[in-house]
Amino acid sequence: MWLQISAGQGPAECAWVVARLFAFMQKSAQGQGLKLELLKADAGPEPNTLNSALCSLEGPQAENWARSWQGSILWVGQSPFRPTHKRKNWFVGIQCFEPVTSTQLNERDLRFESQRSSGPGGQNVNKVESAVRLTHLPSGLSVLAQEERSQMRNRQLALARLSALLQNQDQARQQAAEQSRWQAHHALERGNPVKRFRGSHFELFT
Repeated sequence: MWLQISAGQGPAECAWVVARLFAFMQKSAQGQGLKLELLKADAGPEPNTLNSALCSLEGPQAENWARSWQGSILWVGQSPFRPTHKRKNWFVGIQCFEPVTSTQLNERDLRFESQRSSGPGGQNVNKVESAVRLTHLPSGLSVLAQEERSQMRNRQLALARLSALLQNQDQARQQAAEQSRWQAHHALERGNPVKRFRGSHFELFT
């Protein structure tokens, strides 16, 4: 699964927290037998800061560990960039996402049905069940191929059409996931933090 750590619309201090939080979480995940890998990082306004970090998480009980981090994270401390700044509470957010995987055409997921072709194509298409309807059982998507003269060619055409249709669906899901991540990045929830840190050493406390 994916996790996104985000500073939202926060200032450089929040981006500083994102970078420290990722390092802390990576070490914590390793201690639990999990692998937290940085996939994409959006550099912050100051050196060694991150506006956001998109990570992949793998391993046993990965989902439970990830969910325990989901929500707003509070860091209590003096700004590392503005020593005289009065604000002490800085929030960042963590959002979990299920990975979007490309659809694989599995023979067990397919149902082929023969039927008579309709429309132009000569005498042969009206006498023989050369048309092929192909249904992808998990999604319910169905395509019809009847343009070719032989059932074998229509079967190949149906497979090509279904594959293209499923790829389009995958792309739409990926775009929706990207949009969801973008919205989470810009809609950081403050208050009721799931975890709290403090000080320049980034110490976890309750």
